[in-house]
This record gives sequence, structure tokens and C-alpha cells, in this order.
Amino acid sequence: MSNLPAPLNQLPFPVIGSPLFIISNPKLVIAQCIAGVVGSMPALNARPAEQLEEWLIEITEALAAHNKAHPDQPAAPFAINQIVHKSNTRLEHDMAMCVKYKVPIIITSLGAREDINAAAHSYGGVVLHDIINNKHARKAIEKGADGLIAVAAGAGGHAGVKSPFALIQEIRQWFDGPIALSGAISTGSAVLAAQAMGADFGYIGSAFIATHEARAADEYKQTIVDSNSDDIIYSNLFTGVHGNYLAPSIRSAGMDPENLPVSDPSKMDFGGDKSKAWKDIWGCGQGIGAITQVQSTADYVAQLKREYFEAKARLMAMHYA
Repeated sequence: MSNLPAPLNQLPFPVIGSPLFIISNPKLVIAQCIAGVVGSMPALNARPAEQLEEWLIEITEALAAHNKAHPDQPAAPFAINQIVHKSNTRLEHDMAMCVKYKVPIIITSLGAREDINAAAHSYGGVVLHDIINNKHARKAIEKGADGLIAVAAGAGGHAGVKSPFALIQEIRQWFDGPIALSGAISTGSAVLAAQAMGADFGYIGSAFIATHEARAADEYKQTIVDSNSDDIIYSNLFTGVHGNYLAPSIRSAGMDPENLPVSDPSKMDFGGDKSKAWKDIWGCGQGIGAITQVQSTADYVAQLKREYFEAKARLMAMHYA
């Protein structure tokens, strides 16, 4: 495993909850952190922009209160996701808020910028950058990111097509810093498998949509419970970037998930208030076959921990010549 920088070196459990556009909110982030995993949310979820400061106050105060009351079981740190794309006109404002409240972890997506990394480093923050291939991974580290989120095939929302085995092994040939693996991880055994192949953390998104704290429609949560990997469609129609989506939501929007047109990538827009692509067309990863119920974040993380240690015990019990 990597030589991890603070605050990643003392996580209660090796899982980072991925930032879920529209769905993640302070309630979910706080519940994730108190349960022992990194909670995160996109800065753009706070609308209008002024709400971001209110949310950062709510999160930091809640976690500080928990840590004071439970010094023997401190919460995990939280993360804010910044969309580093030219259409995001809020980036400068949102990053200033992160600096003001010393957000422990910044997750950057759709662009790596030295100034964003420097802003986080100014107060001791850590930057993890989303990548889908080895080329982008090198560029992110060269521009000052501290670690990587390897988004492999099967991840929910915007996702790559690389096998996690290929992606992690290629990055590990030259990079010994923090890596979180994203792509169809929804069980504790999958988290352990991610570590076995060289990642430090499992990066979990879709499973947290099906929690009580998530700001998602009940129909969305139930569709995740009722679906499996056969119900996931990979398309760039909805945002201009290829991603994985639930086929039932595409059908409900009056489209045939098996015959979707191709979008023009130049039409990407992450800065406006248009959110139809995520409200009506539901992002989701291939790991949802293991999600069998809607439950609290605390119960789901407890389940992950049980599965993780059971898987580790199974491996320890195996004997090879």
C-alpha cells in the first residue's frame, strides 16, 4: 500500500464515498463520515452558490461535535468535489469556500489545474483527481494532485472502459501515492479485492444512493434494489461524456436504451442549473446486483465492514502448496 498523507493515513475504514450529483447532501456526508468512511459531495449540489458555505458550516460543526463526544471513535474526514471544466462558472467561488473551511480532501474531475491543487495545499488539504486511463493519471500528478481515483469499467455516472486490473497495474508501475478504485464496488469483499490489486481504497457511489440519507427519489432507490448489471447502459447522450445509467429510467423518459444516439462532447455543461440528465436519467454502476435493500448509511457501512473482514478471514484460511 501507499505511504498515505494526512488525512488519508488514519481512515477508520478504507472506503471513500463518491460525490453523487444532486443526491449527496450534508445529511449523507455526515452519516458517511460518522460511520467511518469518507463522505463527499459535489460543490455544485449546493444551489444557489451561497448555500455551499451553509453546508460546509453544517458539516464541519457536526463532525467536530461528534469527535468531541466520541474521542475514541472519530469521524472520517470529508471531501468536496470540484468540476474543473470551463462551463463551471462557480469554480473560483466554490474553491474559495473550501479554502475558508479547510476542506480536508478535494476531489477534482474533468480537468486538472495547478492553481486548484495549490489552493488546497495552502491549508494542508489533499487533492484526489478522477482519471479513466494511465495518460490522464500522469498528467494529474504532474500538475500537483496528491492521489488518484481510478475510474474503471462499470463505475456509475461518468466512467471509463479500462479493466481495473489493467488500470491499477499500469499506474502502480510509476506512482506510489494514494489510489482509490472506482467501478462496480458495492461489497466489503470488493473493497478487499481493490486493495489486493494495489489500490488503497474502494470508491463507492451507487450503493449509497440506496440509503435513507441520500437525496434521491424513492423510485430511484427502489430501481437500484430491483436491478442488476444487465440494466446498466453506457452512453454519452445525456452529458456529452460517456457514463453508466439505469435502463428503466431511460425507458421512462420515452427512449429506447438499446438504440440511443451519440452526443456531441462539445455540448458538455456542468455549470448551469440544467440537471435533467441526472434527475430523470439515473446514473448507476454495474455493482448494484449486490444491493438488496434500502437502508441507513450506518447499517450499510456496518455491512461493508462485516463483509470485508469475513473475506479477509476466508483468504487467511486458504492454503496453497
